[in-house]
Amino acid sequence: MPDLQIRSEANELRLLFEVSQALDEASDFSDRLDSALELMAKYTGMMRGTLLLADPASGEIAVEVAYGLKASEQKRGRYKPGEGVTGRVIATGRPMVVPKVSEDPLFLNRTEARDIYKEEISFICVPIMVGGKAVGALSADRLFADSVCLEEDMRLMQVLASLIARAVRIRRDLKAMHAAVVEENRRLQQLLHSSFDAGALVGSSAVMRSMLEEVVQVTSTNATVLIRGESGTGKELVAGIIHANSPRAGRPFVKVNCAALPEGLVESELFGHERGAFTGAVGARKGRFEMAHGGTLFLDEVGDMTPMIQAKLLRAIQEREFERVGGMETMRVDVRLIAATNRDLESMVAKGEFRQDLYYRLSVFPLILPPLRERREDIMALVTHFVDKACAGNKRKVVRISPQATDLLMAYSWPGNIRELENVIERAVILCGLDGVIDAQHLPSWLQSPQAVPSVPSGTVSLDSALSSLEERLIKEALCEAGGNMAKAAARLGVTERIMGLRMKKYDLDYRAFRHSLRQENSLK
Repeated sequence: MPDLQIRSEANELRLLFEVSQALDEASDFSDRLDSALELMAKYTGMMRGTLLLADPASGEIAVEVAYGLKASEQKRGRYKPGEGVTGRVIATGRPMVVPKVSEDPLFLNRTEARDIYKEEISFICVPIMVGGKAVGALSADRLFADSVCLEEDMRLMQVLASLIARAVRIRRDLKAMHAAVVEENRRLQQLLHSSFDAGALVGSSAVMRSMLEEVVQVTSTNATVLIRGESGTGKELVAGIIHANSPRAGRPFVKVNCAALPEGLVESELFGHERGAFTGAVGARKGRFEMAHGGTLFLDEVGDMTPMIQAKLLRAIQEREFERVGGMETMRVDVRLIAATNRDLESMVAKGEFRQDLYYRLSVFPLILPPLRERREDIMALVTHFVDKACAGNKRKVVRISPQATDLLMAYSWPGNIRELENVIERAVILCGLDGVIDAQHLPSWLQSPQAVPSVPSGTVSLDSALSSLEERLIKEALCEAGGNMAKAAARLGVTERIMGLRMKKYDLDYRAFRHSLRQENSLK
């Protein structure tokens, strides 16, 4: 690179603009910093450049990305707080310029990338400041230059460091948020530890974290809970988890599906009957309320109850007492009630189809389970969970889910919610071949759509459209193979990282989705 001792204002502005653009465009943090250092080398003629960050806990300083250094040299670039020029810059928050590294004992040459006795090298190091504190340093080597040129370089690097500091701050904030979410999920799952398969509770979306918090709050109480949600969202599962983590955990958990029982049998199922109460009643029988004494009674599809049963249920809830069908003795029970429905009870109350007083008795603590289409970020985590479960149950091994299959799973609306997803995944696990790869062909036909799996279109289409579809597919496959690493994916396709970033932006692709696929693949091996 030419030694640009006198840098024009136009070139400086161009450098700052391109660095700012690179930091904004690249999805991966390391890719952003790599691009920034490459641009610095292009415009300033630096021989080597490094960006180092201090560990927030230990204070140890290490190379995050570098230009002009081998991987082995980068690994050696570690400093204790205050050690060497870099350590001092981070400790003091002030920049340093070393005109000749061979004459300054503070310069440690820790990476061993320089022959300081043969090369006339100048070294510039400026702090990266976040919140008024130095969290890292940006440094550059250049051939020996006069003090005026070095001061100009230092000034420019300070401006660049301020641009990079924004990306570092965003990355730290995201890591802190992610760590908080992971820890919160771990805490909630630990609190909700039970013998139930907690598939419906898998996920870290905001709506799921909010719902889990409410579940945790209500488990230790005796409050009546009304679980609302579409079919297949896991209402029965959540009811079981509430019971299993409550003080009644060692007592019965009794379930009644009100929609599955004939109208004439609902009362008998709930409250029991005496011998001779009706044709076929050859003996006395306990009802579900008596069976659940001391424990929890779960009434599923409570919105399907007839008005007569609603009235009797209301009395049982209010008075904690009832009579068996055909009996005169009043039975008293201690039961916690959890009800569930996918019906719009408010509309039913307005139409007179559901008792308002019963509605208020049931909805002491309402829980709303979100449909899968409103928590799409949890889909692949659920897929991993159900793949593990299906592999264990069917003695199969799955090592990977193809990008095409992932696209289909993410694009589908899932009207049957988690139940439908679990069934689809079990089917795919059974159908996938010996290579252990779930592909689009292993998914049901109703998931197949042109929008889900990019392919070269057929029929009367333009060449541009066909090429765009093929390009998008190749980029997705490269990202999947590279585990979301943009640099590796770009190398596979023979393009620059900048071009890769622009193409990903064009097709609205997020590297994080492909990194999740890699984590999922590793977890399934």
